[in-house]
Amino acid sequence: MHHSPISPGLSWYEASLSERPEYPALDGDCRADVVVIGGGFTGLSAAAHLARAGVDVVLIEAHRFGDGASGRNGGQLNTGQRAWPEDMEADLGFARARALFDLAEDAKAHLLGFAGEHGIDIEYMPGHMSVAHKARYVKDYRAHAEIMAARYGYPHIAFMDAKETAERVGSTRFFGGVRDTGTGHLNPLKLVVGTARVAAAAGAKLFESTKATGISPANGKVTVTTPRGTVHAEKALIAVNAYGGDLEPTSAAHVMPIGSFIGATPPLGEDSPVLPGLESVDDSRFVVRYFRRDRERRLLFGGREIYAPGDPQNINIHIRRQITEIYPALKDVEITHAWGGYVGITLPRTPFVREVMPNVISAGGYSGHGVMLSNFVGRLYAETVAGNRDRLKLFEELKVPPFPGGRRFRAPLLFLALNWYALRDRF
Repeated sequence: MHHSPISPGLSWYEASLSERPEYPALDGDCRADVVVIGGGFTGLSAAAHLARAGVDVVLIEAHRFGDGASGRNGGQLNTGQRAWPEDMEADLGFARARALFDLAEDAKAHLLGFAGEHGIDIEYMPGHMSVAHKARYVKDYRAHAEIMAARYGYPHIAFMDAKETAERVGSTRFFGGVRDTGTGHLNPLKLVVGTARVAAAAGAKLFESTKATGISPANGKVTVTTPRGTVHAEKALIAVNAYGGDLEPTSAAHVMPIGSFIGATPPLGEDSPVLPGLESVDDSRFVVRYFRRDRERRLLFGGREIYAPGDPQNINIHIRRQITEIYPALKDVEITHAWGGYVGITLPRTPFVREVMPNVISAGGYSGHGVMLSNFVGRLYAETVAGNRDRLKLFEELKVPPFPGGRRFRAPLLFLALNWYALRDRF
């Protein structure tokens, strides 16, 4: 198994796969209707839907499919966009906030339908809870449950008081929250592997270990160079998210990579008080913590406080400290696997989807909501190639400003900002 240097640690997802097919590296020049750069959820979903619609598509990935955020994330679907609809309403108005919420519901149905239709065992488990780590946030959660049912036609969210929250989470650390029975969590790497299988079976040409070294539009076409061959296409999708590097400067200015880290414990056993209903959880911290129990009853716990540049020495210590804050009884729990990677965030926490050059669309910046949204953006890109851009436009029209500070100062500024937020989360 070779890994990109920016993804430390073997993930539990990877360790648990019975098979992870390898795809060849591109060797020589080729032509296609569409070239897709990036073999995560966005790119593989786009390739699968394009190929099934009869479009000639070539996809290249610098490492292995799913080595970025797509195969290494917390596996949570959640509901809606990253921000609650009532918060988006303040900026965008009700009609647009509702349209974006409905689009996300379509994304959820699409993902579960796609997995079902193609027999991809994504280990789906129903139920999600969002919990308040400060008492003063509880009133917002209570209001949220009512707003979602009344204004957004979503009746699956119920408010939980402190007592119910403690029982369902198995911890007295939180002050209340909401429980969403209309969503759930899954094994993301199994979805990656399955989507690649669907794309390949439909005729997409898929290449791993093939880094895009340049992209240039000319004469209404697009050329993508790689170390051992060039792809000539009519259109391109850049779907590299937090791993773009210097490939395309506009995307890089709008999508910032931040590290996220996850640890897995051994199966906790049927009688464990930890998450007895096996829902996934996220908390109200800005530097969010997220955790769930998987099909084998392991606890998968993610988050991280200190956003120092470079990879953390020994993720285990950080992760175990955070687990212990919520579950003191697990203070000596074994961490069997610990891993990390980068997720792409944008300033407003909405996806970045934009035509960055003629015939070249870039998509990323899902800001922690990527499992559901990225797979659907791949589908919407295929729709766009087929001539219907209406749904993709809902994302394209979102105002996503670049991060301040240019390439040189962005990382130090982000480091300061995130440490400030981490500090604020504590008080």
